[in-house]
Amino acid sequence: MSAMLAITYCFRFENGEVREVLLRLDGDTLALIPEGDVSPPFWTDISFRQCRVCPLNPATHPYCPVAVHLTRIVELFKDRLSSEKVRIEVSDSQRGYFKDASLQSGLGPLMGIIMVSAGCPVMNPLRPMVRFHLPFASMKETEFRTVSMYLMAQYFRARKGQAPDWSLEGLQQIYDRIRIVNKSFAERLRAASDKDAAVNAIVILDCFAKGVPIAARTALREYERHFAVYCDEHSPLS
Repeated sequence: MSAMLAITYCFRFENGEVREVLLRLDGDTLALIPEGDVSPPFWTDISFRQCRVCPLNPATHPYCPVAVHLTRIVELFKDRLSSEKVRIEVSDSQRGYFKDASLQSGLGPLMGIIMVSAGCPVMNPLRPMVRFHLPFASMKETEFRTVSMYLMAQYFRARKGQAPDWSLEGLQQIYDRIRIVNKSFAERLRAASDKDAAVNAIVILDCFAKGVPIAARTALREYERHFAVYCDEHSPLS
């Protein structure tokens, strides 16, 4: 059994206030481990603005798993504006990162971890990326990580005798469904927050969700030159 993974996000505001979030994930499944008992607010009800692509049955899943896990984030930042300047510090067992930026720049990747590891069937395909989480990633870095993750998944499928998708068409379908979830979650969070920090963090995530599949196709052509050593017929690897 793999050790638990822990990722900490610390937000230092200009007035000296500090707000910190610790995420603990199962080392094998990368599932988010609940932080104590949560009394689910009304907006976590599975039927409250439920995503139209959600496969969960309200009879067996009365609450949206992502919404339940996001409750503490919404409560912690519901009085904050997305544009507030903060120092964002992110750390795990291997290294740390920091950036002086807007609050939404830090809430975006934090909420991204939660959304893919909370148990949403639509978001689950992106869960492997949590294992190598990269805060403040650029679009190009996200493209490369996403496509690499997806192609590795196809390698594992092929090894198990399942049909792989080397065309990346499945990746487009994954992101099409994720964008529907993002839109529905923005509506949920508008009902839950006094300010716009959490909502705008979702908007940022959706910009990546929209751009990554499109950019990935052109990025593959751009990155091909970096892999010449694997394709050169005179290479010792050929």
